[in-house]
Amino acid sequence: MATLIENLHWRHAVKAYIPNKKVPQDSVDKIIEAARLAPTSSGLQPFEMIVIENQTLKDKLSETALNPECMRNCSHVLVFAAWDNYTEQRIDDMYDRITDERGLPRGRFGRYTTMLKQKVARHSQAENFNHAAHQTYIAMGLALAQAAELRVATTPIEGFDSQVLDEALNLREKGLKSVSLIYIGYADEENDWLAPMKQVRRQRDEMVTVIK
Repeated sequence: MATLIENLHWRHAVKAYIPNKKVPQDSVDKIIEAARLAPTSSGLQPFEMIVIENQTLKDKLSETALNPECMRNCSHVLVFAAWDNYTEQRIDDMYDRITDERGLPRGRFGRYTTMLKQKVARHSQAENFNHAAHQTYIAMGLALAQAAELRVATTPIEGFDSQVLDEALNLREKGLKSVSLIYIGYADEENDWLAPMKQVRRQRDEMVTVIK
């Protein structure tokens, strides 16, 4: 089995997908599960994922994408949508779940949740959304890594019209705003211009400082 590093060397942001070639459901489920298990600030998991397989919807959304053919031809589009704001109810709901599943009395983390509520109350809704949005990228990274292990091609995406997507998926009504996407599928290597090119990253000594 390939190591994580080998998997990361294998993957790249695919620029063309094989139309109508679907990723098996068990692989899709593993990619989603990797994202679900991602660590988040205070364990709040302040985002949801929407999995789009419907071709008609992909075609509609592709009209505002920077790389429309990729969206149309990929197997699935994973949408990462963050909470539009932190609220006391959302914090309480998550910590009630935590205490219930751990067999602890509700309110066990009351001092901590009170501090959290006071902290988010000092921030604007935009600041709180920005914080929640950052959490989605942790999950996105793990999803990309899991896909690479499965040899499922991916493209992480920010080039889309979030307002159009939010309206199409009724995200506002759910208190969510889209942040990023991942296209998943199988690369059309003949038309994927990036596939034959060397993966280029900055050298370690350019990026890493070790302080002893």
